[in-house]
Amino acid sequence: MRTLACLTLAASLTGLAGCQSLLNSRYADSVPPTRGVERIQGLAESASIRRNALGMPLIESGTFHDALFALGYVHAGDRLSQMVGMRLLAEGRLAEMAGPGVLEMDRFMRAVNLKRSAEELYAGASPRLKRFFEVYARGVNAYMFRYRERLPMDLAESGYRPAYWKPEDSVLLFCLLNFGLAVNLQEEIAALVMAQQVGADQLPWLLPIYPDEALPFDEAQKLAGLDLKGQLPGLQAVGQAAAQIAAQHMLGVAASNNWAIAPERTRGGKSLLANDTHLPLAMPSLWNFVQIRSPKYQAAGISLAGVPAVVAGYNGKLAWGMTMVMGDNQDLFLERVKREGGRLLYLADGQWLPAGERQETFFIRGQRPIRETLYETRNGPLLNSVLGERKHALQPMRLESGYGLALKTTQFERDASLDAFFDLSRAQSVDAAFEATREIRAMPLNIVFADAQHIGWQVTGRFPNRREGRGLLPSPGWDARYAWDGFADPMLHPYDQDPPQGWLGSANQRSVQPGYGMQLSSSWYYPERAERIAELAGSGQHDSRSMIAMQYDQTSPFVAKLQAMFNDPGMQGPLRDAIAALPAAQRPRAEEALQRLLAFDGRLAASSADAAIYAAFLHESARQTFLDELGPESSPAWQALVQTANTSYSAQADHLLGRPDSPFWNDLRTPQQEDKPAILARSLAASIELLESRLGQERSAWQWGKLHSYAWVTETTRLAPYMSASQRASINTLKSYLDRGPYPAGGDHSTLNVSAYAWGQDFDTWLIPAMRIVVDFAAAEPLRGVNSSGQSGNPASPHYADGIEAWLKGGYMSFPFRAENLDKVYGNQRLLLMPAR
Repeated sequence: MRTLACLTLAASLTGLAGCQSLLNSRYADSVPPTRGVERIQGLAESASIRRNALGMPLIESGTFHDALFALGYVHAGDRLSQMVGMRLLAEGRLAEMAGPGVLEMDRFMRAVNLKRSAEELYAGASPRLKRFFEVYARGVNAYMFRYRERLPMDLAESGYRPAYWKPEDSVLLFCLLNFGLAVNLQEEIAALVMAQQVGADQLPWLLPIYPDEALPFDEAQKLAGLDLKGQLPGLQAVGQAAAQIAAQHMLGVAASNNWAIAPERTRGGKSLLANDTHLPLAMPSLWNFVQIRSPKYQAAGISLAGVPAVVAGYNGKLAWGMTMVMGDNQDLFLERVKREGGRLLYLADGQWLPAGERQETFFIRGQRPIRETLYETRNGPLLNSVLGERKHALQPMRLESGYGLALKTTQFERDASLDAFFDLSRAQSVDAAFEATREIRAMPLNIVFADAQHIGWQVTGRFPNRREGRGLLPSPGWDARYAWDGFADPMLHPYDQDPPQGWLGSANQRSVQPGYGMQLSSSWYYPERAERIAELAGSGQHDSRSMIAMQYDQTSPFVAKLQAMFNDPGMQGPLRDAIAALPAAQRPRAEEALQRLLAFDGRLAASSADAAIYAAFLHESARQTFLDELGPESSPAWQALVQTANTSYSAQADHLLGRPDSPFWNDLRTPQQEDKPAILARSLAASIELLESRLGQERSAWQWGKLHSYAWVTETTRLAPYMSASQRASINTLKSYLDRGPYPAGGDHSTLNVSAYAWGQDFDTWLIPAMRIVVDFAAAEPLRGVNSSGQSGNPASPHYADGIEAWLKGGYMSFPFRAENLDKVYGNQRLLLMPAR
């Protein structure tokens, strides 16, 4: 995440805005050199840093410790602002740099308490790994000291002086990344918001349940009879804070595709692996690339600045990649609370118990510090004890009575996950990879790996055993029937090796069938990406070119499902009748949309007019079906529905393909009773009207990419709406210097080349494959990769945005492991880090 410090840019910088060359010149000395010698305290011997054409570094050293030191130095040089911003977000300290506009995010993150989670995880690490983190931190600090007067523009102009890096800070960023995988958190918040609008009886129709599963009416009974309106103070604020964090970093992102092809299905007779990790579209990307060569450690792939690890990649013998397993490893609990004698009490099994208290001090740029009390029950911290409506944003909130909202997670556990991740990057075979991944408890992932002859898949993480309920909705915290009873046995975690079908893959879909021996989740992403992987991976013979083609594939299987729904004999006649019943001006538009959709080949290319009609129909069908019950557009209930479509299989998709008996087909705004065909007919007509209003009457000018685009936007720009008028004005003048785009986009949430948007709200891309790697064990140099932005997060760097064009056009870079190929990729120019005399 980019730092938020641009929010307070000096007026002198505003005068330079719009002149990129002047800004680059002004901050040229904040970009580290690519050649020469720098003498640094902390190195044992020396380390060399070379860079490829996109600025991705090769670190060469005589010892692994020097390589880690150099990695810290390189990460700080490339992404210091991002590292500082992520650390502040994880600690709940953004307001120290950005002011009171982000205070609610800080309150939310203090309640979540990732600092404690990091302490537990770090305590569980081996002495060897702790030394690695310490050496890496020394490298970061060596850079911060050397460039303390030459910070990137945002940090320099903010006046904020970041503290030096601690080993625990790296674990804190790991925990922040892990917390971002908590897919069901936002869904449970959204469910409460929607339940206040439609009631517990109708709520199951809006929840993310696959079409072949029964709607969760039993689960919704947990909320039946509860008076949630006005009795849950701060719910809207909790939802808004979670949404802000999701926009600035990530939260509940259904992230990534990966697949591995067994040797019998490859042209080269050896395994293939592909991975693209999905993250919010941002400038810069969360990821960056690195290659490390030392006598006892070699690896190349993606890394997270601030964490001393190759997260996914290749080490000469093994390739590995990961996706989000959609694990539901946290739950929200409603707590009955009351204040008595100056203490906050909560109900537990018929007794009123005192809530635990924790004091937190918030330092706020431009304001006096404030001290607030955070409360905890047996089920975790109360999120709404610090978030809620108050007379003044800086005024501490006093939770009096009603319901508290407690967050229970699996994060406060001590284990060997950090060591296991490092062991995975050193594993030399699929068998060794299984040994390592089975020890990863802290993060729920689908990890796919391959060596030259074998492929494997392992689910990692820690998953609660629930006594009752499935965790899809908040549970009554006062009733022990819904408590957790330990965690699932790791031996039950799904895995596979060398399957007869000749391939393995995951795309956030339901990976186990209902009734499996443990509950991974109730919230799975749309199945279409996984279905497309199966279709393509299971066809013909493959090589790196076909892997790349799959990563850029824009065909959606959902289109064929929609066409099958339209062509169903039970739908055809009623839909024709419904179209005929439309007002005269709407009938030809509905007919046109229907015929174009039925003829659509399903490829969502940016240049496609049919893709534009298809997307417009999806947009309008969501609004025609649900806006009358959940609207207006500004209402929390409507925003909650839109949000759930971002994270899991949605009511929008579920209703399109089925649910003819849903109560939501009736339009509450009209006196008559509507059914599904009537709403679909209106949606068909409205889709053409939308395109006529947005793109004009001329059909030949319609293109999906004119509605749907990529825009690389910094976190600074994203937070501008929460800032003062003067701050927003400064940010707007610098927008062209910081941000890039828009560029026409193809695809959507259901295509392998993901370009997701807020279904029912707008068409702006928010989620993309933030990085891509392909490993072909039959190739002379197996690993190739491309990032979605530049290697550097510094706008003055030539590698700030040069990766965008490569990502758009598939300009993968090679990461050579043979000594004779290093110069071809990285050249001879190098920065040599030497021990200080």
